[in-house]
Amino acid sequence: MSKVATRFAPSPTGPLHIGGVRTALFNWLFSKNQGGKFYLRIEDTDKERSKDEYKNQIINSLKWIGINHDGDEYIQSSKINDHIKVAEELLITGNAYKCYCSIKEIEEQKKRAKQKKLPYTYNRKCRGLEESDSNKDIKPVIRFKSKTEGISSLNDLVQGNVEIENITIEDFVILRNDGSPTYNLSASVDDHQMNITHIIRGDDHKINTFKQIQIYNAMKWNLPSFAHIPLIHTIEGKKLSKRDNASTLDDYSKIGIMPDALRNYLLRLGWSYKDKEIFTLDESIKFFNLEGIGKSPSKLDMSRILSLNEHYIKNIDENDLFKHLNEYSELCKEKTDPNKEEKIKKSLIFLKNKAKTLEDIYNNSQYIIFDEVNFKADDLKLIDEKAKKIISDFNIEISKLEELKKNTLEAIINDLIKNHETNFKGVGQPLRIALTGSKFGPGIYDIIISLGKEVVQKRLSKII
Repeated sequence: MSKVATRFAPSPTGPLHIGGVRTALFNWLFSKNQGGKFYLRIEDTDKERSKDEYKNQIINSLKWIGINHDGDEYIQSSKINDHIKVAEELLITGNAYKCYCSIKEIEEQKKRAKQKKLPYTYNRKCRGLEESDSNKDIKPVIRFKSKTEGISSLNDLVQGNVEIENITIEDFVILRNDGSPTYNLSASVDDHQMNITHIIRGDDHKINTFKQIQIYNAMKWNLPSFAHIPLIHTIEGKKLSKRDNASTLDDYSKIGIMPDALRNYLLRLGWSYKDKEIFTLDESIKFFNLEGIGKSPSKLDMSRILSLNEHYIKNIDENDLFKHLNEYSELCKEKTDPNKEEKIKKSLIFLKNKAKTLEDIYNNSQYIIFDEVNFKADDLKLIDEKAKKIISDFNIEISKLEELKKNTLEAIINDLIKNHETNFKGVGQPLRIALTGSKFGPGIYDIIISLGKEVVQKRLSKII
């Protein structure tokens, strides 16, 4: 038996879709579980829509979530001559034929099918056409000569036995009239040349699979194994599309979802192993199998993603969390000052306990990240004369301290509450606004200690 080899074959025509990420993940995990290889193939034959920026985005997105491919990227457009040669061979062996039907004829066929509320299939008009009877004014396409009788069956590694009536598979185009190959031809040739043993992809590819099997059989190639995984749906039960919110990997990284959390979520989206929910990377590889994939579509649940992300944030080491925060800040916000690293790391001890995303942490740590306080206008209005007197008294008291500790700060604030005949909010709120610019945020003791005496006094002095 040949060594397991899987592939992920996206088209660089837009950002990487979350469904594609899960497909890549399942292929990668299966190959690693089996001690095999995982390849990345960029299907860039659509020259009008394919762009390098999307190709780079796909590669970087996969790396971000922890999926690394073996070898160099396989660029489909560099193999077009091989695809054309196979089309010509199929023509010679009688497994394909030239179709001289005009665009107008094809459109008429489509129109009639629509009127009858039937799916369009080519009527095979040119299937038995003699070359001498063809329209020489029309540059032909090449169509594959599909079976017209019997049933084709597939032992799908996820769906089980799948059957299709051959008559429903049209004589599909494998070479356009400009000489360019179509998807089913190119994918079949590439998979064969790459020695792909297992093709794991969405179940919307089932009809393509049956077409590609016919090409494999006509060329007398060894068939790979196929596994069709159910698509991802929205929480409302509709097929997830690129038009939906949070449909691409970039959408998740921009709101501060951790790569490990998203990978764990996608792993469990349609796959299960006993009653286990949280998987390390090593555990994911160890336990993954195709038998654990369900047959029904899975619903993308943002609340579950956030809950899982919160779990990862709370349980990660502060040094590792800082790395993720730093990457997030550089990608989506502003690059953090290296001189603030230690202060930010110390603040993460308490900031991570109230955060669901890296964005939450970034927003709540701005009082440390930036030297100047960005006051919210409505909050600043709360600093009246009484509040300024409280701030002033507090500043005087901490000037007497050699070190800021929670117990000594508590004692000072309790005295201020008593002396100014107020409550904890009456003292804590103006202090928080003066130090962070907002009445909301981390606990006041955490804020003061994390900033340090010098910075605290400097900021309070600007208010009073």
